Amino acid sequence: MKTRRFFLWGIFAVCSGSTVTKAQDVYLTIPENNIFNRTEFTSVPTRLMTNANRTNWDYGFFGIGPTAPTFTSTSGPTFTHFSSSLFTLPNSVLLWQLESMGGQLPSTGFSGFLPGFQSFSTSALKWFEPPTISFGGGFNRGNINFTFKIPAAQFAANAFRAGNYSMDITQNYNDFTPRNFKTILVIPSSIRWVTTSLTKYIEISSLNDYRSTGTRVWDLGNTEIAHTVDFNFWAKAAATTVQFTSSKGVPGTRNIASIKLGSNGSALTTKALSATFQNFSAVNLNVAAGNRNSFIPELYVSADDFKNNFFEAGTYTFELNLNARSTDNSINSLQNTAVQLKVLPRSEITIPSSGRNVNFNFNTASHYTNGQSQMIPNHIILSNNESFELYVKSDENYFKKGGLQTDINSNILQIGVDGSSVNAPLSKTPQKILFNGTPVLDQGLNVSYTIPPAGAQSLVGKENTTYSINVYYSFTAI
Repeated sequence: MKTRRFFLWGIFAVCSGSTVTKAQDVYLTIPENNIFNRTEFTSVPTRLMTNANRTNWDYGFFGIGPTAPTFTSTSGPTFTHFSSSLFTLPNSVLLWQLESMGGQLPSTGFSGFLPGFQSFSTSALKWFEPPTISFGGGFNRGNINFTFKIPAAQFAANAFRAGNYSMDITQNYNDFTPRNFKTILVIPSSIRWVTTSLTKYIEISSLNDYRSTGTRVWDLGNTEIAHTVDFNFWAKAAATTVQFTSSKGVPGTRNIASIKLGSNGSALTTKALSATFQNFSAVNLNVAAGNRNSFIPELYVSADDFKNNFFEAGTYTFELNLNARSTDNSINSLQNTAVQLKVLPRSEITIPSSGRNVNFNFNTASHYTNGQSQMIPNHIILSNNESFELYVKSDENYFKKGGLQTDINSNILQIGVDGSSVNAPLSKTPQKILFNGTPVLDQGLNVSYTIPPAGAQSLVGKENTTYSINVYYSFTAI
C-alpha cells in the first residue's frame, strides 16, 4: 500500500511539473516611418498568451459572477528603456485590445462585451467582460491574440529613443500561459533628412552689397532631421576651391576657406569650410519629443573676402556634403547641397558734384600761345565688376554759345586719364581713353583736360563769351 501511494504521488508530481511554462516576452517593432511621419501604428494580431485546456471563464457558485481576465503592470506606469531608467515612455503610448481566442472572438451572449482599446496600468484592467452567467458562452482553445496601436499624437508628444522599452505584465488566469511576460517596444536606430535643400541659389544684383562693412549671411533654408539616436552635424565642401566662370566664360577658382558655415541660433558652431569633414555641432543633438531636430544652417563671408573674392561678375559654385552622424558613429545620413552664387554684371561712373564743371579761362597771350591743361584728381569714380574699357565723347561735334552751335570744333579739347599715354580729341564718336581695365569698386581716376597750343590759337578772334560742351564717359565690357 505504501508503494502504491508513493507511485501515485510520483505521477502527481510529474503532472504538476509539466504545467510550468517559461514566460514569453512580447516584442513590438515600431517602424521608423510611423515614428518619423507621426502616423498611427497598428500591429498585426499578436499572440500574448496560449490557452491549451479550457473553453470557459471562471464563475462562482451556481455559475454566477464571472472572473474577468485582466492585465496589470507590475513594473510601474511607464515603459523603461533597457539602457537607462531615465528614458521612459508613458503607458498611454501603447493601446491594446483582444483580437481573438483560438481564432475568433469569445461569445458575448447574455451581456458579455469586448472593451475598447486601452493602455496598461498598475491597476488590473479587464481585456474581456465575460457573460454574467456560465452558459452565456465561452471561447476556443489556442492562441490569445491582441492588436496593438500607437496613436499618431503619441509620436509627436514623446521621444522614441532607439533600443527597447519594457513593461512587466501579469495576467490572472492560471490556465493561460504565460502568467507573466514583458511587453517590449523595439525602436530602430535611424536618422533621416525630413527637409531636402538640394540647391541654394544666391543672386547679387547691386554694387552696394560690396560697400557694406558687415559679414554677408545666406541661410540654406530650414533643415529638419528625424532621428531615434543622438547625432552630430558634420559638413565639408566637395573640393578645396569654389569654381568660378566669369560673365565672359573665363574659368577660375576661389579658396573655399573664405566661406564659413554656422547656423541661425546656437545649434552649430561657425567654422571655415574645408574638403575634410568637420563636426559643426555645438553640442550633441539629442533625441527629443517628436523625434525631430530643426535648425537653419547659414553661410558667412566677411566683407573683405566678399569684395576680394566674389566681386567679379559671373557664377561661383561649390557643393556641400552634409552628414547627420550618430554620436557613436554607427549610422549616418548624407545629403548634398549645391550652392550657386551668381553675380550680375554691374557698373557705375560717378562724377562728384564739386567737379562737374571744368573751366578754361583765356585771358592772357600765353593762354592762346601755349594752350592750357588741367589734371582733376578723382574726377570720376569707377565701379565695374567686369573687365572694361573706358570711353569719352561729347554730345555734339562743336561747342555751343548760349545753346546755339558755333564753329569751334570739339576736338580742340583732349581728354585722358592719369597714367595713360592716350589723350583723345573730344568728338561725338566715343574715344577710348582706358584700356584693359580690371574689375574695380569705387576707384577714383585723375582726369586730364587739355587744349593744346594749336587748339588754343584757333580761338584767337572769337567772341569774348562762354562756350560749353557736354562730356560723357561710358564703359564697354571686354
